[in-house]
Order: sequence, then structure tokens, then C-alpha cells
Amino acid sequence: MDKLITESISFVPIAAEDAKILILGSMPGIKSLDEQQYYAHPRNAFWPIMASLFNIELNLDYAERCQQLKRNHIAVWDVLKSCRRQGSLDQAIETDSIVANDFNAFLQQHKQIQRIFFNGGKAEQVFKRHVMPTINVEQQLSFQLLPSTSPAHAAKSLDEKCQLWENALFKKNNV
Repeated sequence: MDKLITESISFVPIAAEDAKILILGSMPGIKSLDEQQYYAHPRNAFWPIMASLFNIELNLDYAERCQQLKRNHIAVWDVLKSCRRQGSLDQAIETDSIVANDFNAFLQQHKQIQRIFFNGGKAEQVFKRHVMPTINVEQQLSFQLLPSTSPAHAAKSLDEKCQLWENALFKKNNV
């Protein structure tokens, strides 16, 4: 059965004013959109990685897991505000439908953010093309690509992904 092409609209960010790190995905997948939760697909590695790195209980409800991220100075958002695509895969995003989130406003409200991590290559690619040319903020920002936590990216095991994420997030001068 063919999947319908749908208009996807992202969520508000998970972010406290004192966030130091911003983790960016591209656009929530179908399961996340249905649940209205970041990384809701049961095979997505995002929450297991966060649980391992920040001692967050996976059985907590979504709102409490989000609060735990905020307490650890982690913000989560998506590069895209909206797009059209068939299914959940990033490669199905229709380029001519891309609308990026307002990062200037976000970064003005979250002045302590210094490091931005991309959860997968599509987030980085879209950010560089649609956001980077428009960024006008005072803080110095660094950017780093991390392996996607999506179940569609199975080239690395959960343990390998977790190790790479840990190495990046806990570098000197980080959280």
C-alpha cells in the first residue's frame, strides 16, 4: 500500500532558558507526529541514549523525560518547521516544501547554547542550506554531526551510537 504524501508540522522545542546544548533532528516521523512526542518510535535510539548518558529512567512518562533533559541543560528541536513527505524517511522530504524553524529567535531566547548537534545527516544538510545563511546571533556556536538515532540507520549498534554521542556531548567545556 502506498503511503500518502502528508504535510508535516514540527513541535515546539524541549528547552529551558539555561540550555547549553541543542540537539536537532530534521522532522518528526509518523509515529512521533501521531504521539506528539519527539522520538516516539519504539526502535528509535534517542531516548535509550539519553537514558544512558543522563541517568533518565525510560519508564518515566514523556513529560518527565523532557524535564530531565531540561535539568541537564539539553534542548531538543527540529530544523524544519514544516515539509511534505511520503512516510517518515528523511530522503522522502520534498525539497520545495521545506520551511525552516526560526533559529534566530530561538537562539536569542537561549543565549547559553554554544553547541549544536545534528541527529543525522539530513538535519545537518538542511540546517546548512536553509538556516546557516540566516543566522545572526551573538554567541559563538559549534556544530557537530552525530549518527542518526533512527531505526532506519542500522549501520551502527545502539552501543556504538551511545559511545559516539557520549564522546561528543561530554567533551571538555560541555554539560
